[in-house]
Amino acid sequence: MDVRSRNHVTVTGRPDGPVLMLAHGFGCDQNMWRLVLPVLERDFTVVLFDHVGAGRSDLSAWSKERYSTLDGYVDDVLDICRELALGPVTFVGHSVSATVGVLAAAREPEAFAGLVLLAPSPCFIDDPSTGYRGGFSAEDIEELLESLEANYLGWSGAMAPVIMGNPDRPELGEELTNSFCRTDPEIARVFARVTFLSDNREDLARVGVPTLVAQCSHDAIAPPEVGAFVHQQIAGSQFVTLRATGHCPQLAAPEETASAIAAFAGALR
Repeated sequence: MDVRSRNHVTVTGRPDGPVLMLAHGFGCDQNMWRLVLPVLERDFTVVLFDHVGAGRSDLSAWSKERYSTLDGYVDDVLDICRELALGPVTFVGHSVSATVGVLAAAREPEAFAGLVLLAPSPCFIDDPSTGYRGGFSAEDIEELLESLEANYLGWSGAMAPVIMGNPDRPELGEELTNSFCRTDPEIARVFARVTFLSDNREDLARVGVPTLVAQCSHDAIAPPEVGAFVHQQIAGSQFVTLRATGHCPQLAAPEETASAIAAFAGALR
């Protein structure tokens, strides 16, 4: 299968610039990056894509077997890097895609100039035995998944505004709700279990490329302790707390988010 059509790969921006690859989170697609593009396109070649099952990806490429773990998504990212042959990329992963970037860079570090982990969470579930706070109890996550599986559209309408935050800007929550609702419910159920049940805390120490951890100032999905943990576990990483609130700063505060990405990636030249 053609990789470009499978993941609806789009290349934009400055052809001679360093390469940024932007990877969206659960229930989203590459359109979620549109507000940061005007800043990034000025100085960078920007690669956008949809995870299989999202956006305008080729739905016929999706299988439960391939995408029941994050490894299938990691394989796709590395496929795209090889297909485009643009040299080492700075991979910008939002939410669960931050973990995809961690796994991809650990597997093939030569493909990456750096990582930007935007609102990352290597594990959403609290671990009292180690003091790790992911933001949810195991019971919380199971209840969330049961609700999603019972009524995906209803779950989307209830959860999207919580994930987005910014209750004073309801149009943002509506956009995320609509994005969730465009995803095939069966694909969403599988990806949700992968997203919320994965525990990749031990993989953070395997990252050997320059990394920026960008945490939002208030995020109901990934609390500040999570960003601090990721920063502590990745040797030599940089850390920034954005003024943005919610879990989707590329929509809520696009200029601030784009500036943080551009400053980090530009310094890697």
